[in-house]
Amino acid sequence: MPFARISHTAGKSESFSTALSQGIHRAMVDAFGVPEDDFFQIITEHGEKTGLLGPDSFLGIDHSADMVFVQITCAEGRSTEQKKALYAAIASNVAAGTDVGEEDVFINLVETKRENWSFGNGLAQFAG
Repeated sequence: MPFARISHTAGKSESFSTALSQGIHRAMVDAFGVPEDDFFQIITEHGEKTGLLGPDSFLGIDHSADMVFVQITCAEGRSTEQKKALYAAIASNVAAGTDVGEEDVFINLVETKRENWSFGNGLAQFAG
């Protein structure tokens, strides 16, 4: 049930967005055990220096203007080890499928209770 918001600078090819989407979803399947068909994403392009802002360097990591921002909202309950595996897999998959380096993949994970989700029909499918 993860929901991913993926943001990158404009001017990239359609295959770039596809590679981001697939790499991030593959990481969620592998690290979190998400079913293959559990696939909800919003991919947004932003003009250079108008919508995606960050420092040139933070925590000893240098960033370029091509930074990709990934925010994943998911149900709570994964271990720290699973989260670390997810972050590593996303960075690796994005770097392998695009021209973006692992250092330019910023990831934020937001956990919610399962009752906070509706997948259609106005129902809370996972509420107790």
